[in-house]
Amino acid sequence: MAGIFGTDGVRARINTGPMRAEAVVRLALATGRWFADNNHSEGRNANPVVVIGKDTRLSGYMLESALVAGFNSIGISCRLLGPVPTAAVSYLTHSMRADFGVMISASHNPHHDNGIKLFGPDGSKLADQIEEEISELMQGSIALAEAEKLGRARRIVNSAQRYMEFAKATFDTSLSLAGLHLVVDCAHGAAYRTAPDTLGELGADILAMGVAPDGLNINLECGATAPKVMARTVCDAKADIGICLDGDADRLILADEKGTICDGDQILAALAMDMQARGILQGPVVGTVMSNLGLERCLADAGIAFERAPVGDRYIAQRMQETGSQLGGEPSGHILLPHLTRTGDGLIAALQILAIMARSGRKASQILSSFTPVPQKLVNLKDINKAVLEHPDVKAEMAAVTKELGEEGRILLRPSGTEPLIRVMVEALDEARLDAAMQRLVAALKTVSA
Repeated sequence: MAGIFGTDGVRARINTGPMRAEAVVRLALATGRWFADNNHSEGRNANPVVVIGKDTRLSGYMLESALVAGFNSIGISCRLLGPVPTAAVSYLTHSMRADFGVMISASHNPHHDNGIKLFGPDGSKLADQIEEEISELMQGSIALAEAEKLGRARRIVNSAQRYMEFAKATFDTSLSLAGLHLVVDCAHGAAYRTAPDTLGELGADILAMGVAPDGLNINLECGATAPKVMARTVCDAKADIGICLDGDADRLILADEKGTICDGDQILAALAMDMQARGILQGPVVGTVMSNLGLERCLADAGIAFERAPVGDRYIAQRMQETGSQLGGEPSGHILLPHLTRTGDGLIAALQILAIMARSGRKASQILSSFTPVPQKLVNLKDINKAVLEHPDVKAEMAAVTKELGEEGRILLRPSGTEPLIRVMVEALDEARLDAAMQRLVAALKTVSA
């Protein structure tokens, strides 16, 4: 993708590169100019309107101020939501008839990183082409507003409550969570109030974790990228299920009542089986190149088509739209349910799993064990230029390993879209062959980059 955008918006360490205050003002100017020129209806708002949400990072205050300065100077009025999940920005952009939306978050990254995600007026993430055009606008002169046409900014005091009512509306009104004991880990992030409160209002008994954000502890040894503490707590508390969200609550990882951690693939399988049984599954289930081979085989056995998209929920969403799919996601816990919400939403995905439990009376372990994952390993290699993936020696080794594994395994080498890493993934039915393949691929990459 051209310009400063990655697979999920703009992201970097705070006060470096695109996450410097002056760079964010520039991004706001270019984004505001694009929407003012291309997507604004004069009869809708006197000034174009943007809604802005953020997670709980300390740097969110700085970036929010920089965005407001840039947007107001271009003639864009700002509606500030405060700390809310990414999905709340998506929903409220559409609900409030805004011209576009912005979420300030680096998702699952540590506090020292931050990022900016952009949404169109329908609440969907922007297409690559629009992001490329915004990047190009940043390079040139940008016309500012006349003094009498400057934008205004005001805070929306009930944004979290509006989103909570939306989330609850996706849960079958004939069902209740009464009698269910839940552990909910909010990663000290954007859902630290909305997730426990929503689940509690639906009747569940809540043991909340990760609900004391201090600006620096977001995702710190907690949340969807570190679910082991949550899983142990489920066992200790004899809970029915554990729910883990990440910093902006667009990811979901679960633990069953036995403390077994269940990733996005198991969640996808459970939802697919339930939707098929209820006759509401449309199109294929869409995963990614990282989705476990066990998921693909499980769905095939059930007569459910499965397709793979590149990593990133935007690419899953694109393929889902092309195929008419109603269910997609990735192992990291992004679950897309377009008949319920316009973007990945960890809380709404969790509510659908809880609805299965409430309807069926089955335990989480029975619902979240549709398949046995094919052994898979992932190695992240730092400080290696992604150009090595095009080196003839690396390509030759990849081809040789792929041939040896045949239909009993898969490999994937790719640069991360959100971090400076090369990711190496190997799947194989036989773990000894898996380990050998991983060693060969890592050695090839390190040798070429030395």
